[in-house]
Amino acid sequence: MMNAAVITAYGAPEHLLVQQRPVPVPAAHEVLIQVRAAGINRPDIFQRKGKYPAPPGVVQDIPGLEVAGVVEACGPEVRRWKPGDKVCALVAGGGYAEYVAADASVCLPIPEPLDFAAAACLPETVFTVWHNVFQRGLLQPGEALLVQGGSGGIGTTAIQLAAAFGATVYATAGSDEKCERCEQLGAAVCVNYKTQDFAEVLAGSRIDVILDSIGAPYMERHIALLAAEGRLVFINAVGGRQVPVDVMALMQRRLTLTGSTLRGRDMAFKGALRETVEREVWPLVASGVFKPVIHRAFPLAEAHRAHELMESGDFMGKLVLV
Repeated sequence: MMNAAVITAYGAPEHLLVQQRPVPVPAAHEVLIQVRAAGINRPDIFQRKGKYPAPPGVVQDIPGLEVAGVVEACGPEVRRWKPGDKVCALVAGGGYAEYVAADASVCLPIPEPLDFAAAACLPETVFTVWHNVFQRGLLQPGEALLVQGGSGGIGTTAIQLAAAFGATVYATAGSDEKCERCEQLGAAVCVNYKTQDFAEVLAGSRIDVILDSIGAPYMERHIALLAAEGRLVFINAVGGRQVPVDVMALMQRRLTLTGSTLRGRDMAFKGALRETVEREVWPLVASGVFKPVIHRAFPLAEAHRAHELMESGDFMGKLVLV
């Protein structure tokens, strides 16, 4: 048996409680990971509230989309990994536990400079940023990226990676302190959206790609900001999903609206994405050019407190369970 932080009822954070559960048995293509740390992401909040269920075949009441730890056992089809290997992995659920089974194709070696807590902050965040900013958004060196919510896990990752690959980065955040930190991470300008209108501040700047998690309230301003051939990429819509669109503006400036979710994609897609991330991003992690930003680590028994902090917004970077 193992300890896991379980959603005992949908709703408030206090319903996330540690319980005993059977240790997962890895399938032929999976590894069993002894989890040393698990990253916390906003989809975990939605799952706890009953608004983002795990895909079919995935444990429904244990959240957690990214982990780091030690390989305990391997299925008979696994070739790359062996017991004792230190890995981080993308999972579709079950990460808030002492053990989790992960498909071998979405495991990555932990780069030498990182501990387990830092490594657990990478898979979900880096996979999301790489696919949406660089593959769907097609961000190129010399172009400009606007990151809405630059102070969160996705935001701090997007800022660092875009800057490392030669883009100019603009961002928004909810305080002057957060804006200053975003600029230290590589943003040329970070706008405090609580005191300024980002569209007014950036009106004279060329914006080629926007990474947006807000949705409807920002649509009109985003369309106005984007340069010709610009790309607006959605990774969430916390402010609303329904909004009118000026189709003529899209046509005249040849704008692209796109977006994606990661959790429900098939393993072939995730494995191919892992391969690209390992090739393109892992050298930046190993060299220290990109560093995960950790605000605070919590023990597993305080997963509910981590969720409370995430919902408050009073943090910078990633929250993690250890």
